[in-house]
Amino acid sequence: MRSFSALDYYDADALLTEEERMVRDTVRAFVGEEVMPVIEKHNREATFPAHLVPRMASIGILGPNISEMGLPGLGAVAYGVIMRELERGDSGLRSFASVQGSLVMYPIATYGSDDQKRRWLPALHQGKAIGCFGLTEPDHGSDPGGMTTRAVKMKEGWVLNGAKSWITNGTIADVAVVWARTEDGVRGFLVERGAAGYGATDIKGKFALRASVTSDLSFQDVHLPDAAMLPGARGLKGPLSCLTQARYGIAWGAVGAAMAVYDEALTYTKNRSQFGKPLAGFQLVQRKLAYMVNEITKAQLLCVRLGRLKEEGRATAARVSLAKMNNVDIALDIARLGRDMLGANGTHDEYQVGRHMCNLEAVKTYEGTHDIHTLIIGEDVTGLAAFS
Repeated sequence: MRSFSALDYYDADALLTEEERMVRDTVRAFVGEEVMPVIEKHNREATFPAHLVPRMASIGILGPNISEMGLPGLGAVAYGVIMRELERGDSGLRSFASVQGSLVMYPIATYGSDDQKRRWLPALHQGKAIGCFGLTEPDHGSDPGGMTTRAVKMKEGWVLNGAKSWITNGTIADVAVVWARTEDGVRGFLVERGAAGYGATDIKGKFALRASVTSDLSFQDVHLPDAAMLPGARGLKGPLSCLTQARYGIAWGAVGAAMAVYDEALTYTKNRSQFGKPLAGFQLVQRKLAYMVNEITKAQLLCVRLGRLKEEGRATAARVSLAKMNNVDIALDIARLGRDMLGANGTHDEYQVGRHMCNLEAVKTYEGTHDIHTLIIGEDVTGLAAFS
């Protein structure tokens, strides 16, 4: 298998600290040596490479930016580099790590009780437990405020009813962070695997994120103890803050997918000849390669700057939206161009461009669609909300 050559046209990696470069090298080697040899098989068979979870835990990339309970507490840029390198392998693998860290460990660390933190954070970091995040519903995606899942307070504990859809890790999760409407607003609950009335089924027939577990969750009179509620989360601010963390990682991850496509397209067009010379020698092909270099370079610099802002506590939700919106958009454009440059070969899974293209179609939709992020930025700069 050919080794990966990372595009860094403006030497953006020089902006990384020594620790951040070590993180990059560790995850890049893991992806090259352990992910790439198996990912096409898993994508073809629509299976999740679960055997990689212990290895991901062993190199410390599950919730590495969480500092509670003695966890590593890596900086935002180091975390972003991890997401970039994972998605260079596959969006599904990055999704697994992103959900585990940003959507499960983050809310427990931020809003959970001491007992919840002690029980779950070390196990999730070590890969001994897997989590999922239940916010999206069958009829409520972009508008989480319309959720119909409800938790009713009883004399002892709560009773949960409702459904969630498009949930990464759902059927393999040991614990689900579930958001539900209560009498005093939206609250978060930890629902454990095996709870009576809690069901999870895989969503079949996906053409995107095939190497990822995606599920429907159902709750029918699920009885939960008071200790299952996240005490520090009240209202939509709780789940939306988690989404901001995940969107930050996606902004980095999309760049990794774009870098993978560019590397494959460059190598392919340099090695394949038509009309007596390499494809890379034709003006139209060079124009496409130059576009890729241009957009990837801008996205790389955008990520580093956003990461530093995050480390300074100045990365607003709207700033994160801009990076997620831009970077996924250009990554999908690059993947489509790469598929075109490989011709018919680009439609075969011997090459990775088609897999990244399909994955990015889903990534452009989840964690806030492209249009929703556009409106978030629009409201931020005008002060006028285009949606309620």
